[in-house]
Amino acid sequence: MKLPTAPDFWWKRHAPVGLALAPFGALYGEIVGRRMAGRGVTVGVPVICVGNLVLGGAGKTPTAIEVASVCQKLKLRPGFLTRGYRGKEIGPLAVAPGLHTAADVGDEALLLAQFAPTVISPDRPSGAKLLASLGAEVVIMDDGFQNPSLHKDLALVVIDAERGVGNGLVFPAGPLRAPLTTQIRFADALIVLGEGSSGKWVRIAARAGRPTLRARTEPVRRRGLKRRPYLAFAGIAEPAKFYRSLAEAGAVVGQTMNFPDHHPFTESDCEAILEAAKKANLVPITTEKDRVRLNGRSGTAIARLAAATETFPVRIRFQEPRRLMTLIRDAVAAHGSAYCREFATSPAGERVPV
Repeated sequence: MKLPTAPDFWWKRHAPVGLALAPFGALYGEIVGRRMAGRGVTVGVPVICVGNLVLGGAGKTPTAIEVASVCQKLKLRPGFLTRGYRGKEIGPLAVAPGLHTAADVGDEALLLAQFAPTVISPDRPSGAKLLASLGAEVVIMDDGFQNPSLHKDLALVVIDAERGVGNGLVFPAGPLRAPLTTQIRFADALIVLGEGSSGKWVRIAARAGRPTLRARTEPVRRRGLKRRPYLAFAGIAEPAKFYRSLAEAGAVVGQTMNFPDHHPFTESDCEAILEAAKKANLVPITTEKDRVRLNGRSGTAIARLAAATETFPVRIRFQEPRRLMTLIRDAVAAHGSAYCREFATSPAGERVPV
């Protein structure tokens, strides 16, 4: 199966194609950089953005889940805001896992909704206001770092230590969404996921006074993985990492099947997975994000695969979790102070602009 992937030259320095496209990337980066400088609207609750520097996956969604966990430890009620990528609903819409499918709201929204109230909305301010009306005390925005429409009280940028930033050029010449120095200027901290040498982004962040936090993914489950060999299938940006994590957790991966990122599994896809698993006497296993795309779907093979498939969830673990907690606590406190300065209490007890 041929998968749509990022161009190879994005990950090779001095590649002729990348150098030829560099002027277009410079123009694109200039436009995005100016847009990022826009002043976003504020809502009545603090906003924490979990974004990345490049196109493609970097671990934003599991990082957002861990940020929500830290908020809960701080006795705060978090809510997730995402645009609902690959979903047909426009929003703003509160996600109901028992009602909505990935085709409605996107797989990321369905996964996030398992951990905290989640709203999809391409219009970020409208989505944040809906979350606040639902009782969220902190809005955690999954992606949207380059979107200036909503003011960010804390902007966390996730970097995959293994992939890095590729050739260091801006789209279409490379994977960067805007020049590295420009983006880091708008970030409050960098989160480096996984093992890998520190790239120039760490040096640029240090010069800009931005802290760097190290983290890694860890499996939630380890027991029972050695009972039978698995057929591992995934439709994510980096399926090889999923397979490697399975093996490191003790699972025997007898076969793998790759699908495009966010792939909506069809009846024929599911029949093929089930047939391959039966033929080799393997148990189907997949990621949390892939698993939610099987939920609530019509089709005999889809239902059979959903019932037969095990899930391999992972979580983000920080080397110094107190540093993340301090960043979140300080951002929430700063938002509260700014909010108090901008608003006063009316004789009727309502919050009104000063």
